[in-house]
Amino acid sequence: MASNSRDGAKAPYSSFPYWEYPTHSLDFLHTSETRSTNENRPEQSKVLLNVVVVGAGLGGLGTAVALARRGHSVTVLEQAPALAEVGAGIQLPSNTARLLLRWGCGPHLKGQVVEPENITFRRWSNGDRIGFTRLIPDFRENFGAPYYVVHRAHLHTALHECAVEQGVKVLVNSKVVSYDPNRPSVVLEDGRTISADLVVAADGIKSVARATVLGGADRPPALTGFAAYRATVDAAKIRADPEIAWLLEKPALNIWIGEDRHVMTYTIAAGKSLNMVLSHVDRTDPQTWKPEDAVEQMRAYFADWDPKLFKIIKMIEGTQKWPLLSGVSLPHWCAPSKKLLILGDAAHAMVPYMSQGAGMAIEDGAALAEVLHQVGTAEQVSEALNIFTHERMRRSGQMQSASLVNGKIWHFADGPEQQKRDGAMRAEVEGKPFQKSANQWSDPVTQWWCYGYDAEKAVREAWQKRGRACKI
Repeated sequence: MASNSRDGAKAPYSSFPYWEYPTHSLDFLHTSETRSTNENRPEQSKVLLNVVVVGAGLGGLGTAVALARRGHSVTVLEQAPALAEVGAGIQLPSNTARLLLRWGCGPHLKGQVVEPENITFRRWSNGDRIGFTRLIPDFRENFGAPYYVVHRAHLHTALHECAVEQGVKVLVNSKVVSYDPNRPSVVLEDGRTISADLVVAADGIKSVARATVLGGADRPPALTGFAAYRATVDAAKIRADPEIAWLLEKPALNIWIGEDRHVMTYTIAAGKSLNMVLSHVDRTDPQTWKPEDAVEQMRAYFADWDPKLFKIIKMIEGTQKWPLLSGVSLPHWCAPSKKLLILGDAAHAMVPYMSQGAGMAIEDGAALAEVLHQVGTAEQVSEALNIFTHERMRRSGQMQSASLVNGKIWHFADGPEQQKRDGAMRAEVEGKPFQKSANQWSDPVTQWWCYGYDAEKAVREAWQKRGRACKI
């Protein structure tokens, strides 16, 4: 801590031990630590590794960018014949946007992202406001980074461009069929074997690597009883209708919540499309779902909801229904050799009710690159990976729980619990001070835990604590 005395002498309390405790009282002295910076050429790691990343999704490419920035040689293997990302909109909350901007991805996202001004929770039947979170300027000021929304394909393209810019090799038509965690190496469908110092499997929910890491039977993510329809609507059609044009007057997220269902909307593609996620409780077998029935069934689920919302729902011409899964608790993410690990959805799939699924995968990549940057010798890599998995299992597990909690908070039937929930959010709607909220985007404790978290800083501090512990 810097001295505050005029003659440069140590402060009277400087010789006492310092125990860390939860506080933001000293943040004004360290604002530079929380602000997003563009570090295209950061300090290179002392121990440089040849890394194979399996999977060129958002988590895989994010991991590749983070590692390559620190000087590691990275090859990404993708089974598809060409890079592409399915889906529509995705949110980039401040904890994720901070990392992407720090990595120099800002120019690649320019003109593609939308920065919503606020998040509004609305009553299912009439659209009345029942919860409110101000994003601008609060999130930039508090967490040092904006809160963005973007089309998944545009984010995917930006990460790919960043990866190539950092010298990452991306190989398509390279499906991995098996892993050797000890060598380590991967075997491709065409018979090729590729070896590395470290293999990182970002191979998604249906991960092939997960069973190898666990040393036997797989433990795949489980059905949660939730499902979601995803769709987009041409924003021009909405703006042409005076009854619903208000929804697009300013960039914003709107969430209608009601019994066992909710609808989230926000604009993407620089405001040209309205992204919609329509979620509901559905415990039927996904194998019985028929794509040709999706639009009709979706409309039936929300036919008695806010007429203005339903007018937009009727504009949806095509949709796809997805089962929502959540990962089960895994004993570890690294093989015993410490040369093969899983991350992203392969390790911690979660329902999208905190809008953090991709964010957690990108945090994983950030944490991995940063903890490897701390090591001074090759022998310390194993210890670094232990710190990585401990920190990331804790963080992603908490986020899985927070996501499922929203599945409860948002879906109360009208009655005493719903009334208590709405009452707990009333102060934020009325612009009055509050200390807690049923809205996890507004609740101060949840806000700082979720959006104030810096994945790189967390593992860096964990490594430093390990060093201090060794000296005791």
